[in-house]
Amino acid sequence: MMETNPFIWLQNWYTSQCNEDWEHTYGIDIKTLDNPGWLVMIDLAETELENYPFDTVLIKRSNHDWIDCCVKDKKFQGAGGSLNLLEILNIFRVWVESKDQKQKRMDD
Repeated sequence: MMETNPFIWLQNWYTSQCNEDWEHTYGIDIKTLDNPGWLVMIDLAETELENYPFDTVLIKRSNHDWIDCCVKDKKFQGAGGSLNLLEILNIFRVWVESKDQKQKRMDD
């Protein structure tokens, strides 16, 4: 069964990257912004995603409901309003799962 809780899914993704080396240099940061909002930084270096294309996501619904996600310097960078944390994590998840689905189709 697919995990529906975005935090448990992210924990699982993080755990799958840990190889007794990666986690000593790379990781995940989730911080608050003062506007208010969230900043999510996920290291992609030395993962299967480090060179996988990502289409920037820009959504501005209001001053407090917005999303700005991109990949820069081998990091997923997601920022958003104070109620958009789960949406940011879901954007990352959909991207990761799209790579997994593409790889599965290529393997079939």
